Amino acid sequence: MTVGIPRGLFYYYYGDLWIAFLDTLGVPYILSEETNREIVDLGMHYATDEMCLSMKIYLGHIASLKEKCDTILVPRIDNYGTKNQTCTNFLAVSDIVRNLFSIEPLTYNINYEHMETEEEAFKKIGKELGFDELTSLRAYHNATTDINYKRQKQISRNIETLRKDKLKILVVGHPYNVYDAFIGKPILEILKRNNVEIIHSSLFHENITEELGEKMQQGLYFKYSKNLMGAIALCEDKVDGIVFVTAFPCGIDSLVNEIAFCYLKIPHIEIVMDELDSMVGIETRLESFIDVLERNGGHEKNSDVSTNG
Repeated sequence: MTVGIPRGLFYYYYGDLWIAFLDTLGVPYILSEETNREIVDLGMHYATDEMCLSMKIYLGHIASLKEKCDTILVPRIDNYGTKNQTCTNFLAVSDIVRNLFSIEPLTYNINYEHMETEEEAFKKIGKELGFDELTSLRAYHNATTDINYKRQKQISRNIETLRKDKLKILVVGHPYNVYDAFIGKPILEILKRNNVEIIHSSLFHENITEELGEKMQQGLYFKYSKNLMGAIALCEDKVDGIVFVTAFPCGIDSLVNEIAFCYLKIPHIEIVMDELDSMVGIETRLESFIDVLERNGGHEKNSDVSTNG
């Protein structure tokens, strides 16, 4: 059985773990190509107008894979606890895929309120693929050990960049937007071409950013949004500016970003991406933003950054 892995939404949180898990079990898989115009158009064909660009892209990846593999890995992630809810798309997408494509995806539930943990989820995947519980559990723990080590190195590099005495911009956005080839990568490339040091909001220890996010905005119960808010609180006095990257029309981001704007005392700009692929206007806005930061000469920064997880 060949497992299809869509390069969207969940992939940017779990992709490395999925691949390490399947590699350990010796299960073949196929990864969809990076997002391009064809995949965006495929997604728009299947999606409704109300869906955000990230969801449209995800459906495009599903459509591009459905004839190339035996099953497609599509999890159902509800929450990581009572006050750690995910986007409703993360909860509904497996049902949406069933209805739109008439396929039965390889799926699992994460719902910590009902004791459906990540470990239990991967045991379920292993069983669906024909492995016993012990083999699946060993594969999961081996994979998490490797991935945790890799993530720690990424976090360390991000923190070292934050300590540099150069023009630094914090890029705030969900990983499935920031690192997508259609949505966020062109923005990152523009910043790099302008000699900006990029700080990634998703590359900090989550226990730290979640706690800071809760302090910054009490009552915010979206897990990933709390982590982004916490990254802002952690970095605001250490960077020269902030670029928000979001996909139109994300309801959560439209709320949370406005909350963040009320707190911020340093220059910031919001880039809202839609299905149009022209970057001309966006490049002009970003270059103008960088010019403003350079003219400001930066601000007083505190280089003391905690590395404790």
